[in-house]
Amino acid sequence: MIQATHNNVDAARFGRVGVLYGGQSAEREISLMSGIAVMSAMQRQGLNAIAIDVGHDIQDQLNELQLDCAFIALHGPGGEDGTIQHLLELMEIPYTGSGVSASALAMNKKLTKELWQRIGLPTTEFAVLREDMDWLQVLSDLGGEVMVKPATEGSSLGMASANTAQQLQEAWSKAADYDAVVIAEPLLPGKEYTVAILGNQALPSICIEAKAEFYDYKAKYRSGDTAYHCPSGLSDNREQELQQLSLDAFNSLGCSGWGRVDIMLDSSNQFQLLEVNTVPGLTNHSLVPRAAAQFGLSFDDLITRILTGCGYE
Repeated sequence: MIQATHNNVDAARFGRVGVLYGGQSAEREISLMSGIAVMSAMQRQGLNAIAIDVGHDIQDQLNELQLDCAFIALHGPGGEDGTIQHLLELMEIPYTGSGVSASALAMNKKLTKELWQRIGLPTTEFAVLREDMDWLQVLSDLGGEVMVKPATEGSSLGMASANTAQQLQEAWSKAADYDAVVIAEPLLPGKEYTVAILGNQALPSICIEAKAEFYDYKAKYRSGDTAYHCPSGLSDNREQELQQLSLDAFNSLGCSGWGRVDIMLDSSNQFQLLEVNTVPGLTNHSLVPRAAAQFGLSFDDLITRILTGCGYE
């Protein structure tokens, strides 16, 4: 048992907090790690927290536990797409992070990119892939080399690059195992950045340098070779530009509380939005805690700040 250190946190203020983690998505393993880290932070601060591995009986569990607030540490479908948020709202349990519609929208990369294109935020063109595609034409339209992604999956699951018709068809087939909707985007050559959002504040950006071809699942969670630069090395003006773009992207989807925006540079050195994560990872490899540390927040402070977003002021 982890000993509570309290750290001047008023535990009574938050009441009984349920940490929702695990779940049934393909990102279950990462969610378990996030939930354990969140629970540890809460226990160190003396909060009345209970870990809840979310399964099909989650409504019965919530009815029994009588929570004052839920800290959502679920990743992927079922936890990040508005599903659990909708249940919590029906049960009148305050929860961390974005609401139902914002969660659903941000989880869908296709809908997110369509919205950004309509309002003029920078994001690449893309194609929705189907079994009967002219694969060569898709490659030609998107610049000859593409990244294929399931529309509603996270942690880079199901992603692959392609520069031939055969590779593209195989990448679509692999991604279709995760989601019925699969998109392809131009493969961007520039650096990758991520910006954590906490409340209305964009935290310092992180530049990600993966040894792999791209920042895939292995690079995110298993590799010791991935380098994270925070500060990211951008000039002050470019850092401000990136932070403002990230806030604009986050707010455009109606997101709230906390999250993370992923961005890459194109061949013209311009920022291109990739996606918004409404429940980013909170593991020892995760990026939001790194940015928070650079901003001056410990992991425990970060968790308390996120929890405060449940409506406690």
